[in-house]
Amino acid sequence: MMRSRLFRILVILAGIMGADGVILAAASAHQPDAARLASASSMLLFHAAAVLAVVALAERGVIDARIGIAAASGFVVAAALFGGDLTLRQYAGHGLFPFAAPSGGTLLIISWLVLAVAAAWPRRS
Repeated sequence: MMRSRLFRILVILAGIMGADGVILAAASAHQPDAARLASASSMLLFHAAAVLAVVALAERGVIDARIGIAAASGFVVAAALFGGDLTLRQYAGHGLFPFAAPSGGTLLIISWLVLAVAAAWPRRS
């Protein structure tokens, strides 16, 4: 029961990430000075799809659900840090906090490694 609720929350967050990615892609395409938003857009769109894939794999028992939830949560937080920092730099002239984008990038790397562990971890029968 709790797992399905977490999966639902992750799917909702992935939908929000995807919508934000499309908005940033449109902004970068229609504003001449918004080129840095393209990388934020790509980061959000790619990792929104990754969150959906992790949820699908965890629901089907391909990966350990507990570790998969940790990886997907890391994708959400890290993409928010990275995308939010670049967006604020574009529109407000400052970032979220010092090293927000590098922290998000580091968390993305860690989350991908956690996903690899989830695939290798023995599942409960």
